[in-house]
Amino acid sequence: MPAYSLEPRLVPHVETEFRRIATPLPVPESVPLIQRLQAAEPRAMQGQPPVIWDQAEGFLVRDRWGNQWIDWSSGVLIANAGHNAPNVNEAIRKQVEHGLLTNYCFPSEARLALVERLASLLPDPLKKIFLLTTGSETVECAIKLCRTYGASVGSSRKDCIVSFANAFHGRTLGSQQAGGIPSLKEWIGHLDPGFVQLPFPDGFRQTDTSFDTFERGLREQDVDFDTVAGVILETYQGAEAAFAPVDFMKNLRKWCDRHKALLVCDEVQAGFGRTGAFWGFEHYDIVPDLACFGKGITGSLPLAAVAGRSDVMDLHSPGSMTSTHTGNPVCCAAALASIETIIDEDLTGNSRRLGEVLHSKLHDLKKEYEEVATVLGKGLVAGFVIEDPQTGAPDGSLAFDIVRRSVEKGLLMFSPVGPGGGTVKICPPLLITEQALDDSLTAFREAVKEAITAHSAEPIGVT
Repeated sequence: MPAYSLEPRLVPHVETEFRRIATPLPVPESVPLIQRLQAAEPRAMQGQPPVIWDQAEGFLVRDRWGNQWIDWSSGVLIANAGHNAPNVNEAIRKQVEHGLLTNYCFPSEARLALVERLASLLPDPLKKIFLLTTGSETVECAIKLCRTYGASVGSSRKDCIVSFANAFHGRTLGSQQAGGIPSLKEWIGHLDPGFVQLPFPDGFRQTDTSFDTFERGLREQDVDFDTVAGVILETYQGAEAAFAPVDFMKNLRKWCDRHKALLVCDEVQAGFGRTGAFWGFEHYDIVPDLACFGKGITGSLPLAAVAGRSDVMDLHSPGSMTSTHTGNPVCCAAALASIETIIDEDLTGNSRRLGEVLHSKLHDLKKEYEEVATVLGKGLVAGFVIEDPQTGAPDGSLAFDIVRRSVEKGLLMFSPVGPGGGTVKICPPLLITEQALDDSLTAFREAVKEAITAHSAEPIGVT
């Protein structure tokens, strides 16, 4: 991935109702702070636009030097209910003032309220809830449950976990082996032979989206169907916001039932209204055996959850499946308030309605520029995929420039993701207004045009 320069440069002044750029970027006063962070943290923490967040509210992010951005990151798909949501803040304050900040696995009313509320919102049979801290932790838990279940209904050989190419399931060891991004496996060394990846039927990189590809892929890797303990996939692939076809998912549900394998939907990015449905798997008209949640569950604080069938969730004996910060009462209070805000303010509906506007405008840009290979996603998540028109290879340099120029115009995104770093990910908080979305699309359109024009003018061989 290209690196963001820390040399401040003059950029055009921006002043709209929602966006304001009033200084050089990066802000000169911020550079020493960023350099100190780089000195104190591992290099892996670098790579995002050099903007020091000071305050965030709703769909806006501000630094302390007078600049303001419309946020198209949601802090990496966390702030579904908006940054600094008043109801969430109040719930956190009340819990802190109540005087209970942590309680391990001892019972608490805060944890009870959250697990009961989640169970009430989830379809049968997802009625047991295990609270954790991060999305990666929920994936690790799902893998553990799949293999435990496999041993309970089959044998020790029923331990294969099937996942998909280009999938992202987290950065812990097990979740990265379940993931399908080769660059995230290079350091692992010996890969667990019990993980198998198949092509994901996105209709773009994998044009054959029939369910035959699933069984054929297993046969090609000499996988006995009855050794499969679980199939895990993101409800949409986070790297590019790619969804599988509905028929594929319905057939996968039947296949898992037939072969006594658990179907796991990783909803860490998709849940809580992001896709225009409260649960992303609703788009497929199926229910998984296990679902993993995180990110948007609280809109702010670290919390995650696994929901599942009672017979699966109860496989482990008391004390054998726990977490130090499980159901932290402050995080539970934040989650309850965030969930009620999403429901009461119909932010799922707003995601669906404004998602139609967003995707329509992005598809217009695709028609205008051949460098835009496709637009993927639903609701208020989109993958704007950039490729070299001549080679069809992901154009990470151009995607990076689009993000950089967007930030300079008061539109904040995280760095490109996906294969070759060629996908610009778009995911604003779900309470964004139509006026703010129009304003942000104006900035994005300008950034895309300027970046493509600049790259087209480069001499051949220059990147």
